[in-house]
Amino acid sequence: MDFFMPSAKSGGGKSKEGDLSWWQLSLIGVGCTIGTGFFLGSAIGIKITGPSIVISFILAAIGTYLVYNLLAKMTAMDPQDGSFCYYANKAYGKWAGFSCGWNYWSSNILIMGSQLTALSILSQFWFPDIPLWIFATGYAVLSIGVVLTGNKGFDKVEDLLAVIKTAAIIMFILIAAAAIFGMFNFETQKIHVPNSSQKLFPEGLKGFWSSLIYAFYAYGGIEVIGLMATRLKNKEDAPKAGVIMLILLVVVYVLSLGLAVLLAAHGAFSDKESPFVTALKPYGLDFFPHVFNAAIIMAGFSTMTASLFGVTTLLVTLAEDGDAPKVFSKKIKKWKQLPLPSLGLAVAGLIASIITALLLPGKIYEYITTAAGILILFNWAFIILSGLKLVELKAWGKTTSIFGIILILAAVTGTLAEKSIRMGFFISIIVVFMIGLISIVLQKKVWNKAN
Repeated sequence: MDFFMPSAKSGGGKSKEGDLSWWQLSLIGVGCTIGTGFFLGSAIGIKITGPSIVISFILAAIGTYLVYNLLAKMTAMDPQDGSFCYYANKAYGKWAGFSCGWNYWSSNILIMGSQLTALSILSQFWFPDIPLWIFATGYAVLSIGVVLTGNKGFDKVEDLLAVIKTAAIIMFILIAAAAIFGMFNFETQKIHVPNSSQKLFPEGLKGFWSSLIYAFYAYGGIEVIGLMATRLKNKEDAPKAGVIMLILLVVVYVLSLGLAVLLAAHGAFSDKESPFVTALKPYGLDFFPHVFNAAIIMAGFSTMTASLFGVTTLLVTLAEDGDAPKVFSKKIKKWKQLPLPSLGLAVAGLIASIITALLLPGKIYEYITTAAGILILFNWAFIILSGLKLVELKAWGKTTSIFGIILILAAVTGTLAEKSIRMGFFISIIVVFMIGLISIVLQKKVWNKAN
């Protein structure tokens, strides 16, 4: 197992020779990105804003590209295993790298807990009498097993799940297109074309503003790709890998959501059901809910495992940089250099999230998911701000980077406009405040003395 994460601070953080081609990284990117945030979260977005969710996803794609493009440029210039945390440290100092790393770690712990709870609930679709904690335990053990196989095992699993998830979405696109063009021998259903601003924005600009967080959340995953970009055979291929990944995501996201809002009325969508299942429900395709439920489970498992892999590798770097206790940098030689303490803390955080989500179902799940999405966007802002300082950008590059910041701020503040998810904003602020407070204490007590 290869968790090679040497200390960036000491100058030993340079990535060793990579083993991935750009298209493999693109495929892993798709695997890490398509999760329950798209398959389920988009339903909440549609409910809040209506057909204009398609515009939200296009804007989020632009923001995602601007973030990844800067991250890829920094990786090509100075490949480091610490990725975005290293660049934040390099650009703004110790406090920035520390805050960035622990903010990312916290967000992914929340994501793992929410994904695991979602997987358990979805599994009850077939086995309603089995308790949630049994499913949660099973999926957690399976995810840990994938991480224990190391980089190669993780890559193979993510490649396979990426193909399955993408195939499920393409299947929906083909069936939905066939339904719209009357290729089924069923009674013709009404097509809901948003031919006015009222139909396109049934909940007004406020609803559209609030929906941005769900669109951005569906693209979450580029952080893992940033961490893995150092494993490219040619580091200069990092921008190309990201562009291909985003093109694929935008095509399948926009097409599938566009077809979904054409096939079903705005009021038909529910946050308890995938919008794609809702869209095809009038056509009586008995097999489709089962197939898509399985696809959503695979998507959630893929995202959860990617998060577990990411936080495990990142904590090793944080420990080696002095941003976490040294014990988390230790690797067990008998276990192929497995960073057991780092993985152990991630698993402990995962268990805590599971217990919280299972004991306090309902809104708590939505709050935690929203908070995790906001924390990820805070890290994206760190990436752009680091790029503005470290990369020589022309006027257009600086302008687009500032536009990316504006999009991120719009997505974050949009959660305040929607009462049902507002608490998630305050949870994220509490996490950021705690991390910031710790960084201030360390700055005064430790880092200043070390300098």
